[in-house]
Order: sequence, then C-alpha cells, then structure tokens
Amino acid sequence: MKSIITILLGLFICLPVAGADKKKITKKYFEETKAKAEKGNKIAQFFLGMMYGNGEGVLEDDKEAVKWYRKAADQGYAEAQYNLGNMYANGEGVAKDFKESVKWCRKAAEKGHVKAQYNLGSMYYFGDGVEKDNVTAYAWSNIATANGLERSRERKSLIAKEMTPEQISKAKALSKEMVKKNPKLIKKP
Repeated sequence: MKSIITILLGLFICLPVAGADKKKITKKYFEETKAKAEKGNKIAQFFLGMMYGNGEGVLEDDKEAVKWYRKAADQGYAEAQYNLGNMYANGEGVAKDFKESVKWCRKAAEKGHVKAQYNLGSMYYFGDGVEKDNVTAYAWSNIATANGLERSRERKSLIAKEMTPEQISKAKALSKEMVKKNPKLIKKP
C-alpha cells in the first residue's frame, strides 16, 4: 500500500497546474527531481529515469534513463527493476541482453510486480535469456493471473496447448510452491 501511495504522490507532483505553462512546470519539476535523485532518493531516481526515457522536461536520452533506473533498481525499487529489464530486452540505452533482462525482471517479479511476472513467464516460454521451459513459464503466468493481469490468462492458455496434463499439474504445483516460499509474489487486495 505504501508503494502505491508513493507512486500516486509522484504522479500527482508530475501533473501540471491547470492553466500553467506546462513546459515551465515540467522543467522545474525535472530540476527538483534531479536534485533529489542525486541525493540518492530512489523514487526520484525512478521518475528521473522515466523523464529521460520519455523526453519529459529534458531531451529523450535512453542511456541516461538506464543510468537512473539502475540507481533506483540497485536500491530495490521494483518499478525501476522492471523498467530496467525492459530496457535490456529492447536494447534501449544498452545493448540488447536478455539475460540481464531476466535478472532485473526476476527481481521485480519476486516483489510482486505483476507485469514483471508476466514478462518472466514470456521469457521462459520463448527462451529469451533462459532455457525455454513451459512449466516455469506457466507457473509465472499463473502467478501473474492470480495478481489480476488478464492477458496472462491468455498466455497460460497458449502455453498449455504445448503441455501435457502432467506438465500443467507440475506447473500449478510449482507456482504454489513459489508463493509458499515467497508470499510477496501475490499482491494482497
């Protein structure tokens, strides 16, 4: 709940004042955010990465985005870990590296980040950065589905078409065991 409030607060601060000069507000916010990020604030580092990645208040610069995402990710901020994983998967600001993408998505997924869980399931399904493994792909997709990500249900169905009933049972048992070992995998409503 605390992380949701933090993200919402950060988004609220990013919104321009009605009728105000958006560019001026965005530039001011950028400067304030950068000052906080340079002092080590992981949320500010994450938002600074987003600003560089989207060209908001500053010229778009994927290398700078990666730099700031990494600083926040190294402090355990799941959103930054997920975004950093995506940057590696897409080769944005860094060389494309699926193994690095898996590493960062796994860190976020283990904190209950549902999109990272979905991506991790996809990586196991396609064999991107890991050995192709439908049982593990199904297990991660099952966890993402339990967290309410509807497209993960579709991915599970797709994976299941390539599996035997025994493999599906094994995947379901694996996802239960994963959650038992790490209850953070499932977000509480």
